[in-house]
Amino acid sequence: MRVCRIDGDGLCRGCLRTVDEIAQWSRMDEQARRQLMETVLADRARARFPFVDGLAERERVSGVLHPLRQPPPGEGWNRSELEGLLAPETRIAEAAVLVGLVPRAGAGTQVLLTRRTDALRHHGGQVSFPGGRVEREDAGVLGAALRESHEEIALDERQVVPLGYLDPFLTVSGFRVTPVVAVIDPDYVPRPDPGEVAEVFEVPFEFLMSAAHLHQVEMEFRGLRRSVLEYDWPGQRIWGATAAILYNLRRRLEQGA
Repeated sequence: MRVCRIDGDGLCRGCLRTVDEIAQWSRMDEQARRQLMETVLADRARARFPFVDGLAERERVSGVLHPLRQPPPGEGWNRSELEGLLAPETRIAEAAVLVGLVPRAGAGTQVLLTRRTDALRHHGGQVSFPGGRVEREDAGVLGAALRESHEEIALDERQVVPLGYLDPFLTVSGFRVTPVVAVIDPDYVPRPDPGEVAEVFEVPFEFLMSAAHLHQVEMEFRGLRRSVLEYDWPGQRIWGATAAILYNLRRRLEQGA
């Protein structure tokens, strides 16, 4: 109940459960929880968030994600690539980002991205997903992704429907990032916080899921050479952790993970 907020219709604003369902949750077995989530809650989500049905890739994407009921474990799928790059004193911090998919009638699915302000301590000026560090008061990585998205670009949680998680990603700045993939209401109007976000823009999902538009570039970090991923999207440099998270989604779709 600490993280659930009941609306006037008797449903939690975030998880869409009733008070009774929330109270019974800890006593349910895995089969009962799965049935509730995949039938009852799915029907409620379609009724409350009709824009979800506009996402043509919803079933395909949902089928390759880690389920919302349990964030994925592990240090990060790229951990081996960072050998020698993380400072010995680095303490890994938990973070989360929101990979927002926007169904646009006539234009297809778009991916919502931001460009961070130059003055930020971590990754200033870079293209990223909305998100940040998981705080103690957050309801885990999902709660952090939703909170940060609201703070950074004024995305109301009633205009976003989480679908599941991608694999955790470890950054050279010491963050273990869990990406939350979600559907965003196409009627949402971004209002970026000028202290954190310089720009909000969209890129076609089809473009970002094409291997033809992604390549590796060599760079130097702490005296070592490393390869990072970068898209050839005009006008914005989509690279590093953001490109790697999108690559992870593409690979899971290709493999049907």
